[in-house]
Amino acid sequence: MARAALGWIPQELEALEARGLRRSLETLAPLQGPVVEVGGRRLVNLCSNDYLGLAADPRLRRAAAEGAERAGAGAGASRLVAGDLPVHRALEARLAAWKGTEGALLFNSGYHANAGVPPALVGRDDAIFADVLNHASIVDGCLLSRARLLRYRHGDVQELSDLLSRTRARRRLVVTDAVFSMDGDAAPLREIAALCDRHGAMLYVDEAHSAGLLGPTGAGLAEALGVADRVDVHMGTLGKALGAFGAYVAGARPLVDLLVSRARTFVFTTALPPAACAAALAGLEVVAAEPARRAHVLALTERAKAGLSRLGFDTSRVVAPILPVVLGSEARALAASAALRERGYFVRAIRPPTVPRGTSRLRVALSAAHDEAQVDGLLAALAEILPGLPPAE
Repeated sequence: MARAALGWIPQELEALEARGLRRSLETLAPLQGPVVEVGGRRLVNLCSNDYLGLAADPRLRRAAAEGAERAGAGAGASRLVAGDLPVHRALEARLAAWKGTEGALLFNSGYHANAGVPPALVGRDDAIFADVLNHASIVDGCLLSRARLLRYRHGDVQELSDLLSRTRARRRLVVTDAVFSMDGDAAPLREIAALCDRHGAMLYVDEAHSAGLLGPTGAGLAEALGVADRVDVHMGTLGKALGAFGAYVAGARPLVDLLVSRARTFVFTTALPPAACAAALAGLEVVAAEPARRAHVLALTERAKAGLSRLGFDTSRVVAPILPVVLGSEARALAASAALRERGYFVRAIRPPTVPRGTSRLRVALSAAHDEAQVDGLLAALAEILPGLPPAE
C-alpha cells in the first residue's frame, strides 16, 4: 500500500494513459538479437541500438566472462578511491588510439558523460550553444552547468553563427549530436567546426549513434567528414554498436585530466565493472577486423530508405541505421506498433517528450544481424497496416 503522500500518483498515471504517453517495460528473451521473444512470441527486433549485432556475440560474451573471472564482478569503488583497475586503463588506451586523441576517460553511461562533462567545462559566466534536437542527457548536462543555454534550430548553421557572433561569454561551448537518435540524420559538423574555429568556441560532439558505423575505421561522423582533429570533446557509448556497456570521452590530455577532477558523474560513482570493459575491448577488435559488418548494415539502411520513400516517408537525410516512420499522433504510432507486432515485428512507438509533439513515430533501427528478407518483410507489413491506422489529427 502506497503512503498517503503518494496518493496523487494513480491519477497522474491515468492522465498519462489517456494521452497515450504512459510507458511500460517488456522483457525480451533469451538474448538481444535480430529475433527476440516478447510475451511468448518470436518477433523480428527492429528497435534495438545493437547496430553491429555484437550484444550477444559469443566473443564479447566470452570476454565479459573472462573479465569477471580475472578482475571480479564489480570494481568496488570510484576510480579515485580504490576502483581504478588495469582493464579500465587498457580500454581507455584502446579508445584513444581509435579516436586519434591523446587520452580517453570512461563513464558509466552516455547519460553520465553528457550530464557530467558540460558542467566541468563551463559555468555561470559562460554560454552553451546546442541543437534543439540534442539528446535529453545533453540538455540535462547543459542545465546542470548553470551556463547560459542558447538553442539553435536543428542543423541551422546560420542561426548558430548569429548566436556565436552576438553572445559575449567567458567561455563558449557548442554541443551537438553527430547522428540524431530519433531522426538518423547528421549534424553539419564541417560547418560547425569552422564556426568554432572562427569564434574560439569548444566543440563537443556526441557520437553515440555513429561510433562503430561511420568513417574509414568506424570511429564516427567526425572521422567520416575529416574533422576529427577539430573536435575538442569526443563522446561516445560502448553499449550500442560496440555491444557492451558504458561510455567514454576522448580528447587532449589536459581535458582528460580536468575531467578526472571535475566531472562529478565520474568522481562520485563506482567504476564500470570489469566484464563490461572486457566486452567493449572485444567489440573494438571486431569493429577493426570486420568492416563488412558496418557495410552490411549501411546497405540495409539504404534498402529500407528506398522502401520507406515509396511508402511516402521522407528518409532523405538518414545516414545511419535509424529510420523515422513519422505518423503524427500518439494514437497512430501506438496502433502501428501493435499492428506490426501482430505481423511479427517488434517496433516500439516513440512519443513525446522523446520527440516533439505531433511527430510521434516508429523508430526502426537496423542491425548487421538483420537480412534483406527481414527488411523487405517489414516494408510489406507497413504497406499493409498504414491504410487501417487512425486518421491523422
